[in-house]
Amino acid sequence: MTSTQQSVESPHPLGIQKIRTLIEGFDDISHGGLPIGRTTILSGTSGKRKTMLAVQFIYNGIRNFDEPGIFVTFEESPADIITNAFSFGWDLQKLIDDGKLFILDASPDPEGQEVVGNFDLSALIERIQYAFYKYKAKRVSIDSVTAIFQQYDAASVVRREIFRLVARLKLMGATTIMTTERVEEYGPVARFGVEEFVSDNVAIVRNVLEGERRRRTIEILKLRGTTHMKGEYPFTITNNGINIFPLGAMRLTQKSSNVRVSSGVKALDEMCGGGYFKDSIILATGATGTGKTLLVSKFIQEACFAGKRAILFAYEESRAQLSRNASSWGIDFEELERQGLLKILCTYPESAGLEDHLQIIKSEIAEFKPDRIAIDSLSALARGVSNNSFRQFVIGVTGYAKQEEITGFFTNTSDHFMGSHSITDSHISTITDTILMLQYVEIRGEMSRALNVFKMRGSWHDKGIHEYTISKDGAEIKDSFRNYEGIISGSPSRISVDEKYELSRIVRGVSDIEWIVASWYLSLSI
Repeated sequence: MTSTQQSVESPHPLGIQKIRTLIEGFDDISHGGLPIGRTTILSGTSGKRKTMLAVQFIYNGIRNFDEPGIFVTFEESPADIITNAFSFGWDLQKLIDDGKLFILDASPDPEGQEVVGNFDLSALIERIQYAFYKYKAKRVSIDSVTAIFQQYDAASVVRREIFRLVARLKLMGATTIMTTERVEEYGPVARFGVEEFVSDNVAIVRNVLEGERRRRTIEILKLRGTTHMKGEYPFTITNNGINIFPLGAMRLTQKSSNVRVSSGVKALDEMCGGGYFKDSIILATGATGTGKTLLVSKFIQEACFAGKRAILFAYEESRAQLSRNASSWGIDFEELERQGLLKILCTYPESAGLEDHLQIIKSEIAEFKPDRIAIDSLSALARGVSNNSFRQFVIGVTGYAKQEEITGFFTNTSDHFMGSHSITDSHISTITDTILMLQYVEIRGEMSRALNVFKMRGSWHDKGIHEYTISKDGAEIKDSFRNYEGIISGSPSRISVDEKYELSRIVRGVSDIEWIVASWYLSLSI
């Protein structure tokens, strides 16, 4: 087998070997996959896609590593499992016909009666063992053991039988996923309080309501005898199955380029020392109406004029609104789309969770292969979610953009209409490379816009606070407010400069220095 075909991964031959699941992101957080020949409990409340993960584990093993699998179902019928899997493009029936998959139906008879008294799983265990050896299987999924407890009114006996089942699977050398249900998202690991103790490994899936949105996560609680990443990691459901975002596994190994790209505004390029860096992330932050979307539009236009592709992810305005606004500045978004240089995606932030939005962004980038992306705005996505979830989303987007060497331009709407506002409150200041601060200032009873390059990593940049106007030609950046102070605080005041006084003060300062030096020499002579 080639390296791409090998399912076993083990940095230490004498240690615990792991079998790759090829479930997107899972092998990263588990440091290589599931321990070979051991059982992993997958626990979660109802409707958390446990069955889907168990099916995907078996399917990936067959399709990618030619490792036959056994799926034991205690709840759904085999027909339902086959039908549900087909919606993700997994043709389980073909695998069954090819002798690569066997679905063992242990679901209860709908018209059957509850079993009371002594019973055992000997017959089921023997059936599993027979199928395992017959099909030369490597992987087993059991869904779910909770159904066994619910079917039989003898909890102590069920516990004993599960112990027997797990022991037999281990003796057979089967790498097993066994699903079970729990009552609460952050309560006991399993409903009957015993399942996790019979297994070497435990993973938990959750679907928690944070603010106004649901957030799916997975956490590996233990992998006995080996390492794994700690904490909860978001995941989403795609057309290819479960996709986990192991943000903690990201490494700061992105390339750094000295190539400059234009912002689309000549004066702004000069303020940035020649333009943005090609692989940088730019954040424009300011109150509503300060011109953030205009800078985004010029950023997009500049890429298209150079024959490069760009994607605009809009979460506050519709396509028609964006096109109308751009046309008022002489930018024809519709024509750029017809040329295949621009793609605009508009959606409400509340239409999906952050993990889903992140997956959409990554998928669109992978398909369209742009040189530039813009998100307008991040603050819309931050509504109704925790700071940690939002920060993980931003890390995921910026990390992927840098990995693909894409220039990213994000906007963030400040809550403050005028005056200073904290960049760090957005929890994204340290993640971005360049920060453009836009704000309103009152000068002589009139409202003016101000722009300054607050931060730019790796480059000199203009420290001045410049007047920023919007005309039919777009953005116009004028001279800095040199005769004013207190611009950022929102309370500008004019500085009265007396040139004669300043000159005399400088001369006087020079004379004072000469007197000090003369006195020093005199003291030495004495």
